[in-house]
Amino acid sequence: MVLGARRLDRLQALATELGSEVATALPLDVTEPTSVEAFSREVPECRLVVHAAGGALGLDPVADADESRWRTMYETNVLGVLRVTRAFLPALLASGDGQVVLIGSVASFEPYAGGAGYNAAKAAASSLADVLRIEHVGRPLRVSEIDPGMVETEFSLVRFDGDAERAAATYRGMTPLTASDVAEVVAFVASRPAHVDLDRIVMRPRDQARVWLVDRSKQA
Repeated sequence: MVLGARRLDRLQALATELGSEVATALPLDVTEPTSVEAFSREVPECRLVVHAAGGALGLDPVADADESRWRTMYETNVLGVLRVTRAFLPALLASGDGQVVLIGSVASFEPYAGGAGYNAAKAAASSLADVLRIEHVGRPLRVSEIDPGMVETEFSLVRFDGDAERAAATYRGMTPLTASDVAEVVAFVASRPAHVDLDRIVMRPRDQARVWLVDRSKQA
């Protein structure tokens, strides 16, 4: 297993925990083509690519949209998926049973006020995955999309520019999913037989029925 991300120190800690015979950590910035190219050169054989990079920035309405933030979200959520997928496609196909797993979001099909930039980026990434599936039907490549609802990670902390109090309020009074919950679904999807392609999985916390419909009755 090869792990790639910008914060190499975190990856190295995880690789150490998993064991050097299981995992290797390498630097990867999906917004930089040269970084993706360098990363792919270090992984000549590949059967599975999991796209986990992404994120939202702010909750500005369209009228006040910050184009630089939209551009950053698009670079990470869409072009990052394109760059990494394109770099590994030859190896995935050569493996005889390649698979691409995209961590998307319910935001890709449930627009909400203040989320236009993130909604647009995740919808574009979802379309990219679907087209990839269409273009490779009959070839040894599976494309799966996992769309989580509310997951308590650093997502909201990043969205709100490090405002920990505002980020914590996002999950107040309800029980969100965890990163481990999503990871378990990724492992399930990736362990299906070669003829089984789990096209799209939507997963939400029990307390969330829609992006905008959340039960917060646990709040003290």
